[in-house]
Amino acid sequence: MLYSAMIRQTVYILTLVAILASCQEAPHADKAKVSDARTVKVGEGHAFLADTGASIIGWIGTKPTGKHHGILKLRSGVIYVKDTTITAAEFVIDMLSLQNVDLAADTAMRNKLESELKGPLFFDTNQFPTASFDMTSIEPFKPTLDEDVALKDATHRIQGNFTIKGVTKNISFPAVINISSGKVTAEASFNIDRTLWGISYRADKSLQDKLINSQVNISFSIAASR
Repeated sequence: MLYSAMIRQTVYILTLVAILASCQEAPHADKAKVSDARTVKVGEGHAFLADTGASIIGWIGTKPTGKHHGILKLRSGVIYVKDTTITAAEFVIDMLSLQNVDLAADTAMRNKLESELKGPLFFDTNQFPTASFDMTSIEPFKPTLDEDVALKDATHRIQGNFTIKGVTKNISFPAVINISSGKVTAEASFNIDRTLWGISYRADKSLQDKLINSQVNISFSIAASR
């Protein structure tokens, strides 16, 4: 009996480890560096307005039993360009536009998930209908010696104040930016720890299979023109 109990305990421990490990598998992407809010850059040069219809923001959340992904829309955005250099940028994200994509065939589950994400335990969109990103610096991308970059063909490193639910943190991440013929495009994909913005619901690893990964993937594809 003692041997059987030890076997059961070992199986339980291995299962728990497997659950926690699987939940730690956030999408393969660069981890944004997070710090305190910084001074926002003042825009110089021409203003390029974001095309809110063509621009898209993606999100991916994971848990031991699977993952969900969806999109958000821009409410507004502007990128300032002097000659061929971006000097500033600011974007407002419409949190009320949050949509799930992978549950499109299950309307009830999709509505339940969207309602939960928009509720007070997550983004509380009634009180905080928008999020924002205000650039604080931009420079040509040069990876550090110890940096393993996931984003292919990164051209710039962007830093900016990211505000969610009234909490502002500065984040830094690589991006692919192109400026040509009166247009600017920008793409990036990175992971952030949602608990740093006070979104800690079900982030405790002791919850095991009820855990929701604190690492959330954010991606964006922005198109702007004069």
